[in-house]
Amino acid sequence: MVTIRLTRRGAKNQPFYHVVVTDSRKRQGGSSLEQVGFFNPVARGKENRLRLELARIDHWVKLGAQLSDRVSQLVATYRKQAAA
Repeated sequence: MVTIRLTRRGAKNQPFYHVVVTDSRKRQGGSSLEQVGFFNPVARGKENRLRLELARIDHWVKLGAQLSDRVSQLVATYRKQAAA
């Protein structure tokens, strides 16, 4: 099954996550099919906290990909921000 989930990057005590489309059987840091955004929980100042390619996420969901719990929350937040 294909999932859309977070993969951790960044340094110690400075997490940075890529939102990736990957096979659910692959390990978390392994290869992915496509990167569709990023999430920076410790963004400061004018740094972007969240950026997602909603068109590509919708494309993968239409093909049967499942969103992880955290990614589904992030997508809902991003859609709400984009509407405002």
